[in-house]
Amino acid sequence: MNIQAYFEYCLSKKGVTEHFPFDEDTLVFKVGGKMFALSSLSGWEKGTPSINLKCDPERAEELRAEFDDIKPGYHMSKVHWNTVSLHGDVTDKMVRELIDHSYDLVFKSLTKKIQTEIIELKN
Repeated sequence: MNIQAYFEYCLSKKGVTEHFPFDEDTLVFKVGGKMFALSSLSGWEKGTPSINLKCDPERAEELRAEFDDIKPGYHMSKVHWNTVSLHGDVTDKMVRELIDHSYDLVFKSLTKKIQTEIIELKN
């Protein structure tokens, strides 16, 4: 997956916004004001792209055991976040599934009111 595909895939999800809340390097995607994906732009430029994604703790452990390029979240809660190194043993299809999983976890954590507002948004 290249940065353009990552960017477009995240933004294609309902109610997603992009931010740089930490610095000019860390691109963060949010739904309902909560992060579900973040990545260092300099990592992409250096050819070592990775994405931090929220994950169910049990599934996170399974993924880390199955894939060498999925590790506990860098600078994040190691229980709830994974860092996925791209261009390794994780396919683009799997990256999209992990982005979907992260988005869904965060979306489900939002209040019903915010969920409804997002569902009613027009793309």
